[in-house]
Amino acid sequence: MSANAGDRVDARRVARALASPAVLAVAGALALTTLVMPLAGVDPARAYPALLDGALGPGNLEYTIAAFVPTLGMALAFAIPFRTGEFNLGGDGQMALGGVAAAALALYAPLPAGIAVVVPLAAAALTGALVAGISAPLRTRLGIPAIVSTLLVSTPAVALASYLVRFPMAEPGTGIAQTPPLPEAAHLPALGGSGYLTIGLPVVAALTAAWLYADARTVLGYEIRATGANREFARYGGVAVDRLAVVTLAGGGAFAGLVGGLIVLGPPFRFVDGALTAPGYTFTAIAAVLLATGRPPAVPLTVALVTILQVGGQGMEREAGVPSQLTQIIQGLVIVIVAVLATVRARTRTRTRAGEPAGTAGRPGEAGTPA
Repeated sequence: MSANAGDRVDARRVARALASPAVLAVAGALALTTLVMPLAGVDPARAYPALLDGALGPGNLEYTIAAFVPTLGMALAFAIPFRTGEFNLGGDGQMALGGVAAAALALYAPLPAGIAVVVPLAAAALTGALVAGISAPLRTRLGIPAIVSTLLVSTPAVALASYLVRFPMAEPGTGIAQTPPLPEAAHLPALGGSGYLTIGLPVVAALTAAWLYADARTVLGYEIRATGANREFARYGGVAVDRLAVVTLAGGGAFAGLVGGLIVLGPPFRFVDGALTAPGYTFTAIAAVLLATGRPPAVPLTVALVTILQVGGQGMEREAGVPSQLTQIIQGLVIVIVAVLATVRARTRTRTRAGEPAGTAGRPGEAGTPA
């Protein structure tokens, strides 16, 4: 291939990357927000630098990375079942009961150092998987969509976690709904003496890498992608679709439960009622996965973006006097633009296929068939 031909190929790749829904959505959201800021009396020249400094500036980057870890974990809790077309919106309940399970084991079953961390985290993941797994038979046997059943299960799960922390597991002599401090053996080791970062970062990073490999390189990953692309096609091809629904929902729940365990075993080393659900990790993570348009390799990048927006929004409010809710508006605009672009592309494909000769639609490599 000549140098000119290679340059043309690279230029086309760059053009396709710039025209991706995620890039267009972020660019469009930022453009609309920039236009609205002056109307609200906000100077964009001050707001955006303050946002970046609030997330990436000295003393802030460490906290941003610490917030990135649970958000990425919750993103996987949604993205894994999402690949099969299931919507796990019950991450809060799975995370809360996973945190309770980890705290209970650490408090009431003292274990040697090392094991005192591994066993509570495993229990947290198992608890989250069980909570999410309840939704699977509701989906496969009763026909209740996972988007409904996971939410229905999540609310009582969060309430149960709150009850346990306020009463049976409450720290005596305080008016705060929290457990006693966990034994030192159950504390997650810090990274480099950091006050925020723990081994939760490499753990979640390794599990994310394992998921990316399994999704792209294994038979199970292919079956999951096939089911998400066309459920009936996958069933006709011999894929156990109902079994995959159970596996992916439970797998997503395991990640949510693990996140709960990581939060509880990290600073301040106790379960504080509401501390797991109040930051909104679940729906921030869902926004990141939707921004990635379901492409697994893009999920860590979009999680990093929304984390920077959330954490930086607090700095923007401090430094530039801009309400931090502005970052939520940006996230909302991003999701709306992604949805609009997806709708336009789907209608374009439908019109294109309607004009194709019979028997040509749905060939391998076309949209709507397993990748």
